[in-house]
Amino acid sequence: MLLHIVARGRIGRSPEADLVDRYLKRLSWPTRVTELPDQGGKVPAVEPQTRIVMLDEKGETLASTVFAEKLGRWRDDGVRETRFMIGAADGFDDAARGQADLLFSFGRATWPHMLARAMLAEQLWRATSILANHPYHREG
Repeated sequence: MLLHIVARGRIGRSPEADLVDRYLKRLSWPTRVTELPDQGGKVPAVEPQTRIVMLDEKGETLASTVFAEKLGRWRDDGVRETRFMIGAADGFDDAARGQADLLFSFGRATWPHMLARAMLAEQLWRATSILANHPYHREG
């Protein structure tokens, strides 16, 4: 299953970009990152068997194991792509939220898009590690 991050804003060359790259390179699952300008730009077409996950402050906070189980279930059900959407400063409107299969939150705090991208990359690594029974994740 392809893990596809579609993010508003350019991360450029930065410590956050280094973190994103570090975690995405560890993944054995195929990944893609698409950057869009803060406004406009063409969002890649959504193919059949795609799940849309929007990072949104109004979303669910999921434990890493629950997030991993959801990705594993989608993979096992034949989902071809899980697309993770990171919005611009104003986030997503209600119409966009209504299109999502999952609204996912990193908590009630507001995070800059560059850090949200790095945190998502780490959670994707953690989730795939959990599914592979890799010792990276520890329940405490």
